[in-house]
Amino acid sequence: MTEATNLASVVVWGGLALGIFFGAIANKINFCTMGAISDVVNMEHWGRMRMWLLVIAVALIGSSLLHYFGQVDLNKSIYQRPILPWLSLLLGGTLFGVGMTLAGGCVNKNLIRVGGGNLRSLVVLIFVAISAYMTIKGLFGQWRAAYLDPVNIDLSTLGLQNQSLPALVSKLTGISDGAALLTCAFVIGLALLVFVFMNARFRSKLAPIWGSVVLGLLVVAAWYLSGHIGYGENPDTLETVYFATNTRTIESLSFVAPTAYSLELLMLWTDQSLKVTFGVATAIGVGLGSWAYALTTRKFIWKGEGFASFDDLRAQLFGAVLMGFGGVTAMGCTIGQGLSGISTLSMGSFIALFGIICGAVATMKYQVWRA
Repeated sequence: MTEATNLASVVVWGGLALGIFFGAIANKINFCTMGAISDVVNMEHWGRMRMWLLVIAVALIGSSLLHYFGQVDLNKSIYQRPILPWLSLLLGGTLFGVGMTLAGGCVNKNLIRVGGGNLRSLVVLIFVAISAYMTIKGLFGQWRAAYLDPVNIDLSTLGLQNQSLPALVSKLTGISDGAALLTCAFVIGLALLVFVFMNARFRSKLAPIWGSVVLGLLVVAAWYLSGHIGYGENPDTLETVYFATNTRTIESLSFVAPTAYSLELLMLWTDQSLKVTFGVATAIGVGLGSWAYALTTRKFIWKGEGFASFDDLRAQLFGAVLMGFGGVTAMGCTIGQGLSGISTLSMGSFIALFGIICGAVATMKYQVWRA
């Protein structure tokens, strides 16, 4: 029991440290997925979008190398299950994209704002957590399980063991799984890097470049922490398990479901079966990291002002509910699917990310038209 407790503690404390670094760096370089999409749609400015794509490229290449050299097994992640719930991924992603636009930022961005003293973002996060919990175990979850998840494709009937893009390439071309993994990782990764660095203005800004590289490496480090360091034998059952993860398998950074588990932990604190997990620790860490950066740079300001109007209140809270439902239904947010999921080269993650971008773009276009 002591060994299991120690491994779980290492994963939790390590997740907290990774979250702190992520929050501090994201605050420093103004990393924001919704902002990146908005800059492109409304101003045709690609600076923050190149940052996001650089993070994806680093996370994708690094995670693929970890898997290739046997340090982690990404096929065990929730993103690689052979059942592809394409409708849940597409609709959930789209609703999350709509929600984050209405709420003025994704869950990660709201965690960063709370760290900077913005209490309005705390209200948004509370509604995200309630909605996400309802989608995991409550009323929304019944709808999801009854109407969305059953619409899926069983990839095993097509001869695929999981939903990874390399598995599909290997099946179609006949090359080995390892060769397919490296080919997909480096073709996609290098294409992203070429696009990112072809812009001279972006190349001249060192802070966004190094900040984005570190954020990508933190995704890789999270896979290693939960999937290698936290992978061991449970002395009670003698089974080899992944310690301190909510999914009971390998995890990286993701922030929607962890807000729900954080709320559950606070409400049912005396329930001894509930523990602080890797996901909860990383979400808390992002807020703490942003707070530490804001304090050290003297940018921390308590912002207790309310919503601008009733319409603003309605839009942001409705957006928060959509983020909670959409993020759980799509099995991840702009970080959970947009970075961690994509880094596994999961076909489902590409579907979810496509939905997030489409939902965000459509909402931004509607807002401009309405204005």
